[in-house]
Amino acid sequence: MAFIVDAEELKKGLIIFRRGDLRQRTWYCRMRLPDADRYKTVSLKTTDIDAARERAFDQDADLRFRIKHDVPIFNRLFSHIAQQYIEWQKERAAAKQIEQQRWKNIDSVVRTSLNPYVGNVQITLITPDHWTRYPIWRHMHAKNGQVSEATINYEMKIFRSIMAYAAEKHYIKERQVPRGKIALVKVRREEFTPDEYRKLHTFARSWLQKGKTPMHTWYRTMVYNFVLIMCNTGMRPTEAKNLRWRDVSVRTDDQGRDFVVLNVRGKDKHRNLVAASNVAEYLDRIRKIAKTTEPDDAVFHKWDGKTAITLYADTIDSLLDQSGLVLSSSGTRRCTYSFRHTYATFRLTEGVDVYFLAKQMGTSVKMIEDHYGHITPIKNAERILQGMPGWEPIGAAPPATAETDRVNADEAKAAPAKTTGKGRKSIAKPTPSKPRASRRPPKRPDPRP
Repeated sequence: MAFIVDAEELKKGLIIFRRGDLRQRTWYCRMRLPDADRYKTVSLKTTDIDAARERAFDQDADLRFRIKHDVPIFNRLFSHIAQQYIEWQKERAAAKQIEQQRWKNIDSVVRTSLNPYVGNVQITLITPDHWTRYPIWRHMHAKNGQVSEATINYEMKIFRSIMAYAAEKHYIKERQVPRGKIALVKVRREEFTPDEYRKLHTFARSWLQKGKTPMHTWYRTMVYNFVLIMCNTGMRPTEAKNLRWRDVSVRTDDQGRDFVVLNVRGKDKHRNLVAASNVAEYLDRIRKIAKTTEPDDAVFHKWDGKTAITLYADTIDSLLDQSGLVLSSSGTRRCTYSFRHTYATFRLTEGVDVYFLAKQMGTSVKMIEDHYGHITPIKNAERILQGMPGWEPIGAAPPATAETDRVNADEAKAAPAKTTGKGRKSIAKPTPSKPRASRRPPKRPDPRP
């Protein structure tokens, strides 16, 4: 190295030297790790060469003792390793392996939360107690005394990733990496209720017409239709950002009903999802004002035609703030992801099967059940409340007798019972003597989910 001066080799793999880039004349030693192309450099904290030689041999002995007894070799602060991890993530972002926002989020979490907590602790001395007590410390040091469990969950994942990175670089042992699930309360997804969604929809129609400039009006129009599309498809924000015009198609089912097919892509997966024909109308509105409409152009883009990386975050915040819907009933601030949760909630309330909804949203049945279990009592209210005052079965049959059982059995043979969408059997009806009139064409879906 260029800054090494006055180097002296004490034995193979062990040298002492001074640093040419510093005014001080302190000696250092550099030791090569056995069977590895790596070195450990230590300040000997002396300007005397004889003392430096003696201390260098002591450091070499200590290194070999650590290797023999499986003791971590490098003593570095957590903050130093965390900075190396951030730089690595920044390189990954430059290579487009991850989003730019990803490494910026990590850098923010490290600076504002993790470093104040354990930044000055040697990473080899971080214990399971540091890990388990982090949520308590985080709540005590939160701004305004409030921090969500989701935020703590996210920060602890970064904490664990940094420790795993340290183990990979052999700064700590693998057993020091925290294991197991993060024991935090599951976070309720902050969706809009039907009344809130109706209010948002109504407010936005007048809000978009009050833009002060053509560009201002353009962005509000894009956001208005963006919100409608997100609430009617359940796309993730990342999938919306990656959506191109070639990914959109309209098809017709065997009953002549139009529906939209979107080929969406997330970080490393892609899938098809379907939406009602009203989504095609919202997309047509965007196409009419779009700056770019070539097949490979982004559907959701900015005034200059470039992809909307933040998906109109500032404009959406303005819409939610002015409509009075930025905070949920629990006091949690809503964001773009709330539109996806609204879609899931509305579909479950309408009785959509959990399996099909999980496929549509690109997630697992367990995730749906974990985060939207509060919807189950609502959609099954008729069954849960059956027999309670005001919830007696409508048109209840008289007490059964042997004669009525025989008549019902004969009728069942003549006309098998049908099954309704709610899983209850309807009473079989005789075939009408006259042919029934043909079905009317299906009604156009309501633009609101």
